[in-house]
Amino acid sequence: MSSFTTHAAECVGPTFSVDGMLLARQKTRQAITNIANRITPGMLEEDAVAMAKQVQVDAGMALSWHPTRVRFGRNTIKPMKIKSEPGVILQNNDIFFIDIAPRVNTWEGDGGASFVVGENADYLRCTKDAESLFHDVRKIWSTQHLTGQALYEYAELTAKKMGWELNFDLPGHRISDFPHATKYSGSLADLEITPSAMRWILEIHLRDPQQRFGAFYEDMLLDDKDYT
Repeated sequence: MSSFTTHAAECVGPTFSVDGMLLARQKTRQAITNIANRITPGMLEEDAVAMAKQVQVDAGMALSWHPTRVRFGRNTIKPMKIKSEPGVILQNNDIFFIDIAPRVNTWEGDGGASFVVGENADYLRCTKDAESLFHDVRKIWSTQHLTGQALYEYAELTAKKMGWELNFDLPGHRISDFPHATKYSGSLADLEITPSAMRWILEIHLRDPQQRFGAFYEDMLLDDKDYT
């Protein structure tokens, strides 16, 4: 798929750079790993958020265009725009996810992933399925060239087959040189064209049908050759 387009929903600014966007992605994914490695049972969610912010700052990234989020346990079912219940502590057998959107120079990063402490089989399956569904949808995008709308229709159907609910409050969005919102603010799930590489973030938030927990995974839509 081409990385270049003239569609209004996919325009970029003068500082857009393929290498810059890939650098922002690489640093974002590394920060997620570094944050996850510092989270342990007994930690307060608010303290984990503060730590996550500091990890990004220490790596030379700016905290830019959406809040840094770390969500523990029952807070993992909440839509991102809803604040966490305060005072939640990570337990010995628990689930959590990280959602960060740092800026590297003028380029936006955005990434999220879920993690499990302990051996809860349902948590482990939900976490694995969120990442697996992300890659499944990405493969469909790469091979069948579906519209953004069709990609999320596929994601919803597949999530149900897996035994989960797909949270449509997280419908994917643009990414670009900062700020992408001045170029396009609509969602990937509403996009009526085939999304181009390096323009969109695909978000997958799976929730337990009984609303006990959820798992989240997001990353940039990229061709296989760039997905390292």
